[in-house]
Amino acid sequence: MKDSEKNYDDIIDLPHHISSKHPQMSRQARAAQFAPFAALTGYEDALEEVRRTTEQKPELDEERVRRINSRLNYLLESISSEPEIKVEYFVKDKLKQGGENHTYSGKLRTIDQYQKLLIFEDEKGIPIDDIYDITGECFEFEE
Repeated sequence: MKDSEKNYDDIIDLPHHISSKHPQMSRQARAAQFAPFAALTGYEDALEEVRRTTEQKPELDEERVRRINSRLNYLLESISSEPEIKVEYFVKDKLKQGGENHTYSGKLRTIDQYQKLLIFEDEKGIPIDDIYDITGECFEFEE
């Protein structure tokens, strides 16, 4: 037997001590003591942001612009019927170049011509300049 092993002969068979003053630490709290240390706070978030991809805003040809303008004029004239429409539009990313394409469907309540917004029943507002398509049953007469 080594000298280092002899030093613990007197306590090796004693029961595990449980404190009466301090509650026992949970396994989760004990494991957290050994979790890896993040020396660079926010580094993982920065890497995730670099990996995140964005889309480019769709380019509209003259025909598409004419079609959207025609449909907006029709909606302006028939706004009292609260037409049900589907709008495809682009949302610019706040952090990176580009953004995301979104689709929204609902009953159109009004068109704010000063702020250039389509405003729906649920108060959702979509900037007219970001729209790249408008569809709905109310436009079936065109086809």
